[in-house]
Amino acid sequence: MQTSPLKIAVLFGGTSEEREVSIASGAQVVLALRAAGHDVLAIDTSRGLLGGEDEVRFLSSRVNEAPPASEALAMIRAGQSNALQAATLAGVDVVFVALHGGTGEDGTIQAMLDLAALPYTGSGHLGSALAMDKDMAKRLFVSAGIPTARWLMAPVEPEAAGEQLGYPLVVKPNSQGSTVGLSVVRSADQLADAIALAGAYDSEVMLEQFIAGREITVGVLGDEALAVGEIVMDPNAVFDYKAKYQPGAVREIFPADLPEDIAEQARALALRAHRTLKLDGYSRSDFRLDSHGVLWCLEVNTLPGMTATSLLPQSAQARGIAFSELCDRICRLAIERHSKRK
Repeated sequence: MQTSPLKIAVLFGGTSEEREVSIASGAQVVLALRAAGHDVLAIDTSRGLLGGEDEVRFLSSRVNEAPPASEALAMIRAGQSNALQAATLAGVDVVFVALHGGTGEDGTIQAMLDLAALPYTGSGHLGSALAMDKDMAKRLFVSAGIPTARWLMAPVEPEAAGEQLGYPLVVKPNSQGSTVGLSVVRSADQLADAIALAGAYDSEVMLEQFIAGREITVGVLGDEALAVGEIVMDPNAVFDYKAKYQPGAVREIFPADLPEDIAEQARALALRAHRTLKLDGYSRSDFRLDSHGVLWCLEVNTLPGMTATSLLPQSAQARGIAFSELCDRICRLAIERHSKRK
């Protein structure tokens, strides 16, 4: 595998509800790769190549308690430039995709990079699309024997939802991340409003059985499951947007304090989910561990958060892989994968 310094374009920002999270990831990935000796271009896909003061300003911003308002995102979309111009990416060895949600994680950017014959980090367009579509991912989990909560797709009558899923239940957009638009519905009279909220973010809305229990997460790098972690919170709560991105909102433990057989099962299920969805490079699988010791797969993230304190980097750090090394290895895995496809 190549070991010399690389020219790397880091794509971040974008126009999804996870824009601020992506900027936070991109900022730390840029710094980590430069610290590793690489030549790094910082590219906001809604604005283009950043330099000088723009780079400092964008990469020092923070994640707010709520995702950006739809009006603000609409203004960015209206003025966005084509960031993936041939001249901008000329001579780049690999593209580090630090986007979250939207066209950055659903396979669209990946398909464009495939057409340009550019190596890029993370999964290909098919795996990205499969993981982003929660309904399709859960169908594949069932076929692969991966436990996942029961679900229905809207429209659903409140009585039918109660009979098939029970209350409380979870309502969420089918193709969103970071729990954007997600609600825990505790009675039938709350269902319509929750479906309307989720529908504001996606044309498809999922209703899912609520699994009470411990929040477990496992990173995958290459073809290896990393350390199992736990997000310590109320077992009847949800790891929501605010809890994920505001310091001190929850406690994260790596490695998790679990019996070894449960930890090994979590690693095995994370690898199985990664392979079932045809993913590449890296991913992060999230589970609920119920009171009977059963692990339920909630979802798989193809482009999980990539700040030094995000869950995947913590999963890697617990295995002795520092953040800069993790970023470097992700890039080199992408180049290796691309070379095999030629």
